[in-house]
Amino acid sequence: MEKTRNSSTAIGWLMVLIEVCLIGAFIYMGVNRQFWFLAFIPVWLVFLFGFVVLNPNESAVLTFFGAYKGTIKANGLFWVNPLMVKKKVSLRARNLDSEPIKVNDKLGNPIMIGVVLVWRVRDTFKASFEVNDFVEFVYVQTDAAIRKLATSYPYDNFDDEESEICLRSDIEEVNDVLETEITERLAIAGIEVMEARISHLAYASEIAGAMLQRQQATAVVAARRRIVEGAVGMVELALEELGQKEIVELDDERKAAMVSNLMVVLCAEKSASPVVNTGSLY
Repeated sequence: MEKTRNSSTAIGWLMVLIEVCLIGAFIYMGVNRQFWFLAFIPVWLVFLFGFVVLNPNESAVLTFFGAYKGTIKANGLFWVNPLMVKKKVSLRARNLDSEPIKVNDKLGNPIMIGVVLVWRVRDTFKASFEVNDFVEFVYVQTDAAIRKLATSYPYDNFDDEESEICLRSDIEEVNDVLETEITERLAIAGIEVMEARISHLAYASEIAGAMLQRQQATAVVAARRRIVEGAVGMVELALEELGQKEIVELDDERKAAMVSNLMVVLCAEKSASPVVNTGSLY
């Protein structure tokens, strides 16, 4: 578990002052030919290795002969035991823009999918000691999460089943699932996921043309269905209005002919050319 070390910059600057005083003492003893004081130079050099300078959003993980001693997260000049190993770990937010990878969706169709991930180190102990290389761990686990997501949902929903989530149209829900999946995978390394979203989504090149034709056909069928539904409503309204206002009386045969003509006019792709009947309806 991470232990934040509450170090003070005052100690760091105090040690700088002591180091400067020792340098002055070395010079003074050298001028006065009192070389016995030079025996303390190795000690001075050892204490010099105890300084740590940390910039904002930077940390130092401290270990002493293999034992974890804490993490300094404040910025400034610090001094710690010179025998401690000081490993700097950045706490800044980082971007991962993954290259699109080819994977099969839930229906077995090959697709190209890529994500953008914003992440940062939250627990320096886990990032340093729970995994071998936390940066590589982020890349590998993100790739695994992408593949799992792609195989869990179809690219598109051609059956118009609103209950079925698909990658193309339900982007918000899919991004939430992706972020949750990556967060769970990276928790072991002490990584915080700030944002995860799909940045690239397309059919693989070998089926892109065929799937485009399928999408177009589906769109045409859906459009025709709406046109027919609207035409039926208009014909029903026309017959109802004619009956209520008693404009003309039509038997079943003539109603059928009228319905047929109206459906042809309303559902035709091109504008109809009207034929004026100047004769009797009977």
